[in-house]
Amino acid sequence: MTPAPLITLAAERQSAEVTDWAARLGWVAGLLLFVALVYWLMRQGWKWRSELQSGLPELPGVPDEPGEPTLRMSGRYHGSTTAGQWLDRIVARGLGSRSRVELSLTGAGIAVVRPGAHDFLVPAAALRGARLDKGIAGKVLPEGGLLIVTWEHGDKLIDSGFRSDRAAEHAAWVAAVKRLTRGDVPHTEAEGAAR
Repeated sequence: MTPAPLITLAAERQSAEVTDWAARLGWVAGLLLFVALVYWLMRQGWKWRSELQSGLPELPGVPDEPGEPTLRMSGRYHGSTTAGQWLDRIVARGLGSRSRVELSLTGAGIAVVRPGAHDFLVPAAALRGARLDKGIAGKVLPEGGLLIVTWEHGDKLIDSGFRSDRAAEHAAWVAAVKRLTRGDVPHTEAEGAAR
């Protein structure tokens, strides 16, 4: 074998491959249309869920003078679900909007102040309990990473999930909410602990 044929092949001129821009642009346009369709379908699903939950009454607003807070917490609001059903997200009345949150526990209840979203009050009479858990629709954390507050609104029991910037505060919130509800613990707390 002689290396001559290899040298002559390497020496031959070859033209560069021509890019088919029309086909490439067609694929990009098709992909963009697909992404837009998926986004539109997700948005329609969110609207549909909101319409299904439209029977949920308006949320009570935070009073101008809620009283002296016994506890404060800064963190994130991760959403609300039907109590005991951690994947059944509630999106009506702005409860589906994740956001930063400032919580204050007073004799009136829990003031939920959310920049860029609707603020609301969980009245003390509506509180049914609190627990530490690991997940709520769309958010899973290590065990005990979420503070879940169970409350009643209209005829519906709701679990709302919060995560403090300092997770060590969660236990104090659970104890304080239980004291505020006079030790009444709903059956959904046992269900949440069993998960």
